[in-house]
Order: sequence, then C-alpha cells, then structure tokens
Amino acid sequence: MAKSILLIGASRGLGLGLAKQLHADGWQITATVRDPARAEALRALSGVHIEQLDIDDAEAQAGLQQRLRGELFDVLFVNAGIAGPQHQSASAATQAELGQLFMTNAVAPVALAERFAEQVREGGTVAFMSSILGSIELNDSSYLALYKASKAALNCLGRGFHAEQGERRLTVLQLHPGWVRTDMGGQDAPLDIPTSCAGLAAQLAAHVGSGKHLYIDYAGETLPW
Repeated sequence: MAKSILLIGASRGLGLGLAKQLHADGWQITATVRDPARAEALRALSGVHIEQLDIDDAEAQAGLQQRLRGELFDVLFVNAGIAGPQHQSASAATQAELGQLFMTNAVAPVALAERFAEQVREGGTVAFMSSILGSIELNDSSYLALYKASKAALNCLGRGFHAEQGERRLTVLQLHPGWVRTDMGGQDAPLDIPTSCAGLAAQLAAHVGSGKHLYIDYAGETLPW
C-alpha cells in the first residue's frame, strides 16, 4: 500500500522538490499551496491532490481540516518559512515584523500539527522543516539573529508537541535540509534541491515508527539543540 503524506507548502523550492521526490517514490500526496495559480509545476505531478492554504490563517487551517476530514496520513510534513526582516535586528524589529516571523516559522506550523495530529496514523511521523540555524549550541554570531530565534522556537514547540502525543507514538522530526540553492538559500549554496529532498525523504523512511523526537539534517546527522 502506498504511503500517504499531507505536505504543507509545496508550490516551489524545497516543498516542490519534496513533492517530486515522493511522487517518484510512489507516495500518495496531498499538498497545499498559498496561491493555486502559481502551482503549475505541482499540478504537473499526476495524482497529486492540491489544496489552498495560508498557514498563518487559523480559519484557513480549520477549513482545510474540514475538507480533509476522515483522511489518514502516514506523514504530515510542514514546510513553511520566511527569512524575516532584512535588518535581522532585535532593536530595530517592529511588533508586526516579529509577529509575522514567529507566526509563520514557529507557531502556525505547530498549531497545524496539533490540529491534524489525530489524522496521522498511530506510529506515523510529523516533520517540521527546521534549520541548523535554530541550534542554540551552534549559535556563535548575530547573523540572521531573528530567523535563528524563530527556528529555535519551532524546535522548542516541536518538543512540546511530541510530549503531548503520549501513547500514539508519533515520531517528530525537526529537519535541516542543508544549505540549498533556493530563493532563500541563494545561488552560492552547495546543495541542489533534488539532493536535499532525496535526503529528506530518506530520513522519513529511516525513522518511521521510532516514536522519537529528533533534530537531524538531510543526511541523518544529529544536530545539537
């Protein structure tokens, strides 16, 4: 029986790359996009079910839950992230800038996971697209300070989410995709999207049923919290 995934944020970049990888691997894919008019590449993958979602919108999350009621998934993969304000300065940041950054990168992904947890099969996996930049132990500069803080918050909220699952034994993965040539990663990044996404897919397979909460990269290396 084909594995099934609810993939949040799949119109471009790593989300689209992961959809292509899992489609090639024979998965049944339900994928969300913010703007269906800009999802041509995703629509080109036969059999992918596409839903519209702005992850920051609680009513939109509730609507998606209603439309997908009764469906069960082996994996929920939440791929959502923004870089935040260009200045990356706590002293310069506005309430609106911080609210947007932390909502999109940390709060909304975990809120969605809480909403859909019962639709992930017992022993299934919830994965969040995190970043090595969310590691507090490895943080030795102010580079991308606000972005780093938002990903550290995602890791922290992911820990609490995992603890709440109890006997359902959901595996929760905080996944670092590597430094990838995307709109956010830039053209100097050493990894291409297919390499990263093949690794991410491999981690989904490697840790299925473990019931653990792990912070790892696309190659399976454990990262320090």
